[in-house]
Amino acid sequence: MHNYALAIALIGALGVGAQWLAWRTGWPGIALMLAAGIIAGPVTGLVRPAEVFGPLLEPAVSIAVAVILFEGGLSLNFRELRKTEGAVMRLGLIGMPVGWVLGTLACYYIAGLVWPVAILFAGILVVTGPTVVLPLLRQSNIAARPRAILKWEAIVNDPFGALFAVITYEYLRRSGDGASLAGVTASILFAAIVAGVIGFAMAWAIKWAFPRGHVPEHLKAPVLFVAVIVTFVLSNLIQHETGLVAVTVMGVALANMKLSSLRDVHPFKENVTVLLISGVFVLLSASLDLDVARRFEWRFLAFLIALLFLVRPATVLVSLAFSKVPWRERILIAWIAPRGIVAVAMSGLFALRLGALGYGDGGILVTLSFGVVVATIVAHGFSIRWVARRLDVTATGQRGLLIVGATPWSLALARHLQQLEVAVTISDANWRALTGARQHGLSTFHGEILAETSEEHLDMGRFQALAAATPNEAYNALVCSEFAPEIGRDAVYQLGGGGGDSAPDDRGLSEALRGRSLFASGVGIDEIEARAAAGWTFRKTRISEQFDFAAARAALPAEADLLLVLRPGGQLRFFTHATRPVPVAGDVIVSYAPPQPRRDGAGAEVEAVA
Repeated sequence: MHNYALAIALIGALGVGAQWLAWRTGWPGIALMLAAGIIAGPVTGLVRPAEVFGPLLEPAVSIAVAVILFEGGLSLNFRELRKTEGAVMRLGLIGMPVGWVLGTLACYYIAGLVWPVAILFAGILVVTGPTVVLPLLRQSNIAARPRAILKWEAIVNDPFGALFAVITYEYLRRSGDGASLAGVTASILFAAIVAGVIGFAMAWAIKWAFPRGHVPEHLKAPVLFVAVIVTFVLSNLIQHETGLVAVTVMGVALANMKLSSLRDVHPFKENVTVLLISGVFVLLSASLDLDVARRFEWRFLAFLIALLFLVRPATVLVSLAFSKVPWRERILIAWIAPRGIVAVAMSGLFALRLGALGYGDGGILVTLSFGVVVATIVAHGFSIRWVARRLDVTATGQRGLLIVGATPWSLALARHLQQLEVAVTISDANWRALTGARQHGLSTFHGEILAETSEEHLDMGRFQALAAATPNEAYNALVCSEFAPEIGRDAVYQLGGGGGDSAPDDRGLSEALRGRSLFASGVGIDEIEARAAAGWTFRKTRISEQFDFAAARAALPAEADLLLVLRPGGQLRFFTHATRPVPVAGDVIVSYAPPQPRRDGAGAEVEAVA
């Protein structure tokens, strides 16, 4: 029992550790999780999933995939779908059948599989899946439209790829009893439709129960997760693999029902999904049998090359022909198609079933599926950023700063950062307050930042940090609390209420309810307004080997407050009442100082900008 607990702890540590390392290094997290699982499993033998979980391994992985698909469905808003120019529908209605046919030809003529096994495996290969695509998109900086297309495709085609494989298998199993392909297909599609109805009905039940107080707040997240599992299992009892259809429909339906209660469980739901993706990916890669890998043949390498450079590109280019999607975006989408958990799990499942039906090639599916997973994860994971940059399909510019509140102080800050080539957007619900920002060519967002419709018009992925600078401290805190789960608790800042380290204000808002206070002194809103009226200005100080941080601080007036550090790569680090970044050579310090400019004897640059 102790060894089992140790193995489970190790799986979690490896998965989350790989994602943390990906965050620190910028390497693709899915590739690091794959490597961690292979090292822990077949290489060192530290983790043996089959021994630890036994017969529970397959249902555990299936339920985890169901929860991941549901969470992905919750992120699919139909407003975002409209921005894809019909690409998602084309990739579904045209792309999946084309990919199935081309994949079948590659499996038969290149990999050497017999026709029945080639058709079934090609059906599985139309799946990309959120377990691999979502981590990849999270770490890349591609433009909004191809990002939305890849996300929708990954979540929507997951259950359909499973259905393709089920239809093929059921026909092979029933053909001896005289069943026709049309009859088998009709029965499975009917079961999928019933599963979709079950998923929608469960979503409607949650929408009805949550706002009416039938479920207390502390039980909403548990009830939601149990509902997902029940929906998945109940649908699978009708027809195997239709549970994926049910949970996807359930997630998409809830995402578009405008249920405010779901916003409260989003952080917990997303955290659980990260844990599931990490754990399941390590589990499956640790399950790889080196003896199976040794049976990998050279013709399989030719099959992988055909899959990467012929099947996927042809599928996408045929699907998006004559569409409004630009050619550069089509090429990026044609390249990105990593396979992951669903492909491996289903290949292993159907390998056993095909063997029972007398198809010897079924055993090769495990080898091929792991080959496809490794090849696509490595190829796409390490190349997506480079390809996106070469095609100029990255999000516009560096990730910048979102300032909420158009005040004289925030406008002066935005102008100063604009001169330092930092992307800044000022948001305010008052159109007239944004006049000065528009006159200086600054990016603006007119509207209530907390309104649900703001998500449709403002891509939060463009920002690395948020500064709430309205005259209302409580509103600033509300904005920071709302966007902390999306941008990061350590990347939302606000004016006022810090009180400084030396004199904390016990009567102020709790740290858990507010953003970090701008400036190390935690200066309040009233004092900032008084300083702005007195002519205080923002200044930049460049740090070099000869002019270090201590010298730069000494060159500033004693009353000056340090605001932030700008790294050479465009990264912003703020001085707050809780954090003190240490500038190094090449950094630029932005400070807020009294109007008298000053230079030290060495002529160091200390510039003021009104």
